Amino acid sequence: MAAEERHPPSYEGIAIRRATTDYAPADDYDEILAFLSNRETYEPTPEMVEVLETHMSMVFLAGERVYKLKRPIKLGFLDFRTLEARRKSCESEVAINQALASGIYLHSIPVVRTAGGGLALDGAGDTREWLVVMQRLDNNLALDRLVEEGAVTSGDLDRLCDRLADFYRGQPPLDLSLDWMMEHWRERVELDAASLTDPLFALPAELVEPPITALRRFVERNAELFEARLTAGRIVDGHGDLKPEHVYLRPKVLLIDRLEFDERLRWCDPFDEICFLGIECSRLGAPDFLPYLVDQLADRLDDRPPETLLRFYSCYRACLRARLSIEHLRDEAPQTPEKWPRQTRAYLRLAAEALPLTD
Repeated sequence: MAAEERHPPSYEGIAIRRATTDYAPADDYDEILAFLSNRETYEPTPEMVEVLETHMSMVFLAGERVYKLKRPIKLGFLDFRTLEARRKSCESEVAINQALASGIYLHSIPVVRTAGGGLALDGAGDTREWLVVMQRLDNNLALDRLVEEGAVTSGDLDRLCDRLADFYRGQPPLDLSLDWMMEHWRERVELDAASLTDPLFALPAELVEPPITALRRFVERNAELFEARLTAGRIVDGHGDLKPEHVYLRPKVLLIDRLEFDERLRWCDPFDEICFLGIECSRLGAPDFLPYLVDQLADRLDDRPPETLLRFYSCYRACLRARLSIEHLRDEAPQTPEKWPRQTRAYLRLAAEALPLTD
């Protein structure tokens, strides 16, 4: 795709606001959910099936396997209301995660209506839904759990940076224009600003205004820094959602849930992603991880952005996470509503600590 044909994403990861036009389950959707919740559906039969609901998926943990069903919803950045869209998303998720989680994403399979009228996994019949099938991982070995337990070693982080550096080195530079890049950043900052200043959330201005003002000024005054990263070929197709819960450190490094539904949300500077991961670790109580991760990745890539750009990335990512947290309150029936304002304030305090220098 030529540079002038690329456009930044118009939306990014906010909470679902369910409406009639945004939610289109099949007539037998509830039956399918019950079928997938039943332990007798699976072979071998697990002791139990644990069901998890996310904004985008229903997840069924059945023994050593995980079955993920895309919810039939429309958000600003995706539309899963048709069976064909869900099929394509499942296939894309399996394919795109092979690079960083080989052996974990196994395949996609249909849920079918058999000739006898019942439901079955795969096989002959009328396809009613599609699933991603994954190998189940031990969540106790995910980075977020290990951080909370104080069990992460420098060796763990070194191996993580080895894996990431190998991945980034294998990604060809993206052919993007500076105009695209600047529009991309302006739009992302304004999305954060619009959400965090919404009177509905009543967030303290003294927490919101300093980072948003700093981000706006930085984008307007530092086009040459973004241009330098583009010119040096440092903008690549990355992971897209590099959070601690998506990083498994043992026995080998695996990075799951690479973002599949909009490739533009993966286009980034590797140091933007590593700052994202570092900010998340800071919120979990490990602030020393951010500079360590940056240093180790810089050594492996023989590259290091200016400190002020690193601060911009960290500040932006903290504001983004603040926005995504507070937007949960727009849900029709938000879970743990007391959690989100508290978490949002924590991210905004991290954004304040990372304010980029603009003068």
